[in-house]
Amino acid sequence: MPDARDESGHLIRELHGVTLANILDYLVAHYGFTGLDERLRLNCFSVNPSVKSSLTFLRRTAWARAKVEDLYVRLRTAEVLGRPRP
Repeated sequence: MPDARDESGHLIRELHGVTLANILDYLVAHYGFTGLDERLRLNCFSVNPSVKSSLTFLRRTAWARAKVEDLYVRLRTAEVLGRPRP
């Protein structure tokens, strides 16, 4: 994956200053909970999904948080480089 930088000049893959809540809000705005469930297959996106319950799950489950952060990095990188979104 190429080293894409955000508007502030920070590497996107480093998630500099980006909170989990910001990441989740951004992904929900782009994909919705249904789209996130299709891409990541996490129950927090399919069974009574909400931002609050998803944040609680993701903060307690490192492997799930890593999947969400990876999707965010891939999406932001694709946007910055002008590629189709994942």
